[in-house]
Amino acid sequence: MATAIVAGGCFWCTEAVFRDVIGVSEVESGYIGGDMPDPDYRSVCSGTTGHAEAIKVEYDPEVISYAEILDVFMGTHDPTQLNRQGNDVGTQYRSAIFPLDDAQHAEAEAAIARANEEHGGRVVTTIEGPAPWYPAEGYHQLYWEGEGQRNPYCLAVIPPKLMKLRKSFANKLKES
Repeated sequence: MATAIVAGGCFWCTEAVFRDVIGVSEVESGYIGGDMPDPDYRSVCSGTTGHAEAIKVEYDPEVISYAEILDVFMGTHDPTQLNRQGNDVGTQYRSAIFPLDDAQHAEAEAAIARANEEHGGRVVTTIEGPAPWYPAEGYHQLYWEGEGQRNPYCLAVIPPKLMKLRKSFANKLKES
């Protein structure tokens, strides 16, 4: 198993996308990239801790590569929006990749270059870290599968991301 950490706006949304990707065995929502030890949701949402809402993806590199994980990430959120995704605004919603070693760092640079080709050089995704990972509170985990299906925000934001995943990455989907 291997690990990837990415931040692309609301972690409920990115978690929902990656739960449907082949080779992914676990997705955990959490916080990374800030200064405050052991942050909580309220403090991160204040925008004062420097953390991003992010996901930690556990995956099988024999099934899907880190480069493919990054391509799905870049293709299912808007990497051209600085410190925001849609109506979610603030540094906690930034687009960022947190490589865990030099090989991942090189792949992150390559993924941003590929995305820049597609987006006319407007990608603002950063490469950050290393930084400590803090799991989000339990009620944030598996959010779309539970409370998210009744949350108007999630109902407005997550289905279009899942449609983009199904349209652009059909060969990377788990079988239903």
